[in-house]
Amino acid sequence: MLFNNFSKFILETGTDEAGRGCLAGPVTAAAVILPADFENIILNDSKLLSEKIREELRTIIESQAVSFAVTHLHPNEIDEINILNASMKGMQESILKLTTIPEFIIVDGNRLLNAKLGLATTFGKQLSKIEIALLKSIPNQSIIKGDSKYMSIAAASILAKTYRDEYMMTIHEEFPMYNWKQNKGYPTKEHREAIRKYGVTKYHRMTFRLLPDPILDL
Repeated sequence: MLFNNFSKFILETGTDEAGRGCLAGPVTAAAVILPADFENIILNDSKLLSEKIREELRTIIESQAVSFAVTHLHPNEIDEINILNASMKGMQESILKLTTIPEFIIVDGNRLLNAKLGLATTFGKQLSKIEIALLKSIPNQSIIKGDSKYMSIAAASILAKTYRDEYMMTIHEEFPMYNWKQNKGYPTKEHREAIRKYGVTKYHRMTFRLLPDPILDL
């Protein structure tokens, strides 16, 4: 069973992202504040759970969370600021969308939430000085493999994953030849063969290596 809290604060939010390694679609981030007495023996890192369990947990998380928020950062913004910065910005935006201001933030990974605050972007949301100041004012801690250690980060990983999968199912209807309903935009052999055959779409990340380098792959 995962831990409820990292800090001594009651209003602690966990944040995580999904889709960082995909060739197409958004990187999706989520932030979740759970009640201090929240319990669930199944909750875990979304990657360790089946799709059915993730969907069941999503319903539980959304109904019981003190507050939650989800953010998609789309390929044009990913290409502009790079995927690592986009992942962090998505988590920052999700924190700002919470209806309850957290007292402490725990972040999955090894980068603090307030890294690279206020990046200038052409396509996405530009954080205001007030929003930047708010994020700077909240203490935060990065935790490697936090989604398998703390409930709020695990909950955020589940929301990020299920919302992103839902989005990929929607755009699959527009471009079914890439089979995004199954591969969710990840670099599978099938996905790359479809790119080779049909070319790229507005949903592909143009700064990613969409096709293998024939010289490197000999």
